[in-house]
Amino acid sequence: MATTAGVYRNGNHSRNSQSTNNNKVEKPLSFNPNPKNSLKSKSLPGSGLRRSAPSSLGTAKDDTGVPGRVRVAVRLRPRNEEEMVADADFADCVELLPEVKRLKLRKNNWDSDTYEFDEVLTEFASQKRVYEVVAKPVVESVMDGYNGTVMAYGQTGTGKTYTLGRLGEEDTSARGIMVRAMEDILADVSQETDSVSVSYLQLYMETIQDLLDPTNGNISIVEDPKSGDVSLPGASVVEIRNQKSFVELLRLGEAHRFAANTKLNTESSRSHAILMVHVKRSFKGRDSILSSETGNNPHMAKSLKPPIIRKGKLVVVDLAGSERIDKSGSGGHALEEAKSINLSLSALGKCINALAENSSHVPIRDSKLTRLLRDSFGGSARTSLVITIGPSPRHRGETASTIMFGQRAMKVENMLKLKEEFDYKSLSRRLDIQLEKLIAEHEKQQKAFENEIERVTTEAKLQISESERTYAVELEKERLNNQKEYMESIKKLEEKWMMNQQKHAGGENIAGLKDESSNWISNGEDSRVANMEELSEMKTKLQKETLLRKAAEEEVNKLKSQLAELKKSEASAKSDISKLQKKLEDEACQKEKLEGEIATLQSQLLQISFEADETARRIDKGWYEKVPGSLDSLMLQVRQPQNNDSGNGEKASIAKLFEQVGLQRILSLLEAEDVDVRIHAVKVVANLAAEETNQEKIVEAGGLKSLLMLLRSSKDETIHRVAAGAIANLAMSETNQELIMAQGGIRLLSMTAGSAKDPQTLRMVAGAIANLCGNDKLQMKLRGEGGIKALLGMVRCGHPDVLAQVARGIANFAKCESRASTQGTKNERSLLIEDGVLPWIVQNANNEASPIRRHIELALCHLAQHEVNAKDMISGGALWELVRISRDCSREDIRTLAHRTLTCSPTFQAGMSRLGIDY
Repeated sequence: MATTAGVYRNGNHSRNSQSTNNNKVEKPLSFNPNPKNSLKSKSLPGSGLRRSAPSSLGTAKDDTGVPGRVRVAVRLRPRNEEEMVADADFADCVELLPEVKRLKLRKNNWDSDTYEFDEVLTEFASQKRVYEVVAKPVVESVMDGYNGTVMAYGQTGTGKTYTLGRLGEEDTSARGIMVRAMEDILADVSQETDSVSVSYLQLYMETIQDLLDPTNGNISIVEDPKSGDVSLPGASVVEIRNQKSFVELLRLGEAHRFAANTKLNTESSRSHAILMVHVKRSFKGRDSILSSETGNNPHMAKSLKPPIIRKGKLVVVDLAGSERIDKSGSGGHALEEAKSINLSLSALGKCINALAENSSHVPIRDSKLTRLLRDSFGGSARTSLVITIGPSPRHRGETASTIMFGQRAMKVENMLKLKEEFDYKSLSRRLDIQLEKLIAEHEKQQKAFENEIERVTTEAKLQISESERTYAVELEKERLNNQKEYMESIKKLEEKWMMNQQKHAGGENIAGLKDESSNWISNGEDSRVANMEELSEMKTKLQKETLLRKAAEEEVNKLKSQLAELKKSEASAKSDISKLQKKLEDEACQKEKLEGEIATLQSQLLQISFEADETARRIDKGWYEKVPGSLDSLMLQVRQPQNNDSGNGEKASIAKLFEQVGLQRILSLLEAEDVDVRIHAVKVVANLAAEETNQEKIVEAGGLKSLLMLLRSSKDETIHRVAAGAIANLAMSETNQELIMAQGGIRLLSMTAGSAKDPQTLRMVAGAIANLCGNDKLQMKLRGEGGIKALLGMVRCGHPDVLAQVARGIANFAKCESRASTQGTKNERSLLIEDGVLPWIVQNANNEASPIRRHIELALCHLAQHEVNAKDMISGGALWELVRISRDCSREDIRTLAHRTLTCSPTFQAGMSRLGIDY
């Protein structure tokens, strides 16, 4: 890559075509009753359902599609010759981490913001690499029939035109995206059936001009009222047959494009360049699919080959660079050009913001640029954006603005759509074939289902018959056994009765004989009467024996019934015992498994915590032993690779542990009896809480409650420090802030701040309270539970990191109060002044540490916004500091805010007059 902005222009051309893999999978056709040629939408691989979103940079389509987020890559330009001299003593304002696709934007020598992109390209990235990760997926989608957009955005002189429009005639490796995209397109199309045509335009001073025909200077935009598609019917359309003719067209267009020499770029583009490539491809049929559907009938397959036409459009947009007038030195007509450029880029930014925030209104008609790009952002095109930045710390503001534009663009979702034109009759025949196939398949499945039902029914009947036979046999056996037992019992009772009868009959006969011998002659009539009485008595005894036999039979039946019940109870008891034994065995196995998992988890926690401690000690040692004035040493420390490697390893280990073990088990270790286990567990939770994607899971799993419980119950300083850090990360979410307050978090943090002595613990606690101070709804409750006094109490430490967090919390609190007074919901004086914070603010308003001073200056400006605070601030000496801030503050926004406050407040005006301050 060249080192000056001036060489980011066209070079010579050398063709090096690349063929792209264009294997396509046919999808089922959808039915459309329109007898004319229809439009059919298809999905890209890997698509999912899309949530409802506002209209794109234009009208929402009625037909369906699949979501595709705008992909954003960031590319860093190397230092040019001027920057090598002017910034020789300063470090780059950005640090790239391409391995994790992140970028660090330095705020100062010790603080930076981290941003994540889809791709991060260093200054050593080749043009081929840039094309493959930024544009090639879009080009492949265009070849499949989708619309695609590749756009470059960034400050002037950062390499947008070099990235997109470099011709590479002298050095083929320097070819830009436009040339490489056309090489792939021409390599994949058929010269006989396909066509490729291009239009090359520029948007200059809100006028669309044809770069291929300079006489065509005011092209209008036409919108299709049904589909919302944008077209430029007045633009020149040139059919491309080879790469050479395309390069000649690019050279012709670049010659007509407006450019100017500014302080930031010797050849600064003064217009937005737009290259439109229309690809029309024809597919004559699907032989393999139709042959299988028609039973391999060649005649039928030949008749079902409807011609299908896919139309894709590739739009490559080289935006003019955003610039600040005081830096570019533009004047006269160049100044008007810069204003027009900035206005169109501002309109594009507003549309991106509206789409990223899911706004119901997108201001598309504010600029012709946004109207042209309505399909690229929120529309139906696959869009890839490359933002270009420079390394110079002098342009940090422009670099930050470019990065934020890219971050917002990543939130925009497009609804990708594929349009195919085909013959309706062919579609109808194909649908009939598919319907017949489905009917046959259904009948086959129905027959198989009926056969299966019949088989199952037959088996069930056989099983029922077998069960009935078995039951009958068993019942007969039981009946015979019972009958046998009954007969035996009757026989025994009859034998017993006969024996009793024989004994009784024998005694009666002997007595009768004696009487007969003694009275045979004299009293025969008395003997007959006695015999009759004896017979009657015998009948009575027989009846009693019969009743006794029936009672015995009933008793036998009752005993048999009880015996059967006992047998059933015994079988049920044996089954229950077997189940209990199996359950006990399962619980023993589960217990043994859990003990093994706990041992493994403890071992992993110990290892990861050891790695985290080692990493923290190396970073802390390298951080605090450096002198702020030694800039070269500090930069060397920041660029050391081992810190990044260890950090990546730690995160990978924690992510692996999180995936294997699960969050719930990690949180359960926070309640372990072993102090070391609790320390390692809370460190893992703190590392997980640093990632925004894990915070909601931690809160839902009860992690916040466990962390607060550690602050309440534990007396270990290390646990307090790490738990407070995790709570500080969770407190960055407004929902979590309310949960922390509802669970008494501010009171626990205040108690921890009062007992802690370690500066790092105090820094974590102060950071958590500072995040809570930024919530308007929690102001009174935070103050009532001692949050402000806790912040003020931590200044006793004197450590600059602790003081910076305290100052940030006070600034957040003052900002919320200022907003409430502006909205008319607060009329009394500041709670900060009532709690005695003002003297400390005035004392540290000119602190040597930049973070402390910046936050305190903001706090003073916000306090001064409310007129009721003015008298206390004047009496407390804050007026002098406000005057100093309005004159000497390094940040323009704070300086402007202080100046506006002093000039608009009658109380401050009177105070300056009384103190003799000339303002």
